[in-house]
Amino acid sequence: MAVSYIEREQADAATRAFYDAAEERFGALLNIFKVFGHQPEYGQVFTDTIMAILKDGVLDWQTKELLILKATQGNDCQYCVVQHERLSDMLGIPEEKVADLDGLKYRDSPQFSDGEKALLDFAVQIGEDANRVPKELWERLHKHWSEPQIVDAAFVTCTYIAVSKFGDALGVALEPMFEGVNPKLTISH
Repeated sequence: MAVSYIEREQADAATRAFYDAAEERFGALLNIFKVFGHQPEYGQVFTDTIMAILKDGVLDWQTKELLILKATQGNDCQYCVVQHERLSDMLGIPEEKVADLDGLKYRDSPQFSDGEKALLDFAVQIGEDANRVPKELWERLHKHWSEPQIVDAAFVTCTYIAVSKFGDALGVALEPMFEGVNPKLTISH
């Protein structure tokens, strides 16, 4: 670990407020939230953002989880992938569907609709080069999704690319409850 965690007993009132919200929502105070004890103002914004994403919106939560897994796998973020594989399971996403997110398997998988494949291609493209989304991909996106849904997909993907880089840069480790859990998706480290 490169940065210490601010534990609840060390936290000031502002930090405890977003800790309480995070713990209530996720059933545990995760380490990714504890690093924000060093910057409580950012911690509140982070918590609010994550809670806005992790629920049904113009895209349903299951679709968002597919995007999160694809984006965080693209960054080799074991912390994120393990956590979101568990969330995917809790949301009832079949294991076979999660397994077919590995690499580019989803493109030929019967587990995904053409619309989901377009969103996943969008997530991959954002991770590789957001400036060069091909016209053909835009056409597929607009065929299956509304513009609010496309904006939601882009925000979820970009946010979780940032979350995965942030957590990895600071050395955020998996919580003890995840010890020994290996991700189903391929992670390089």
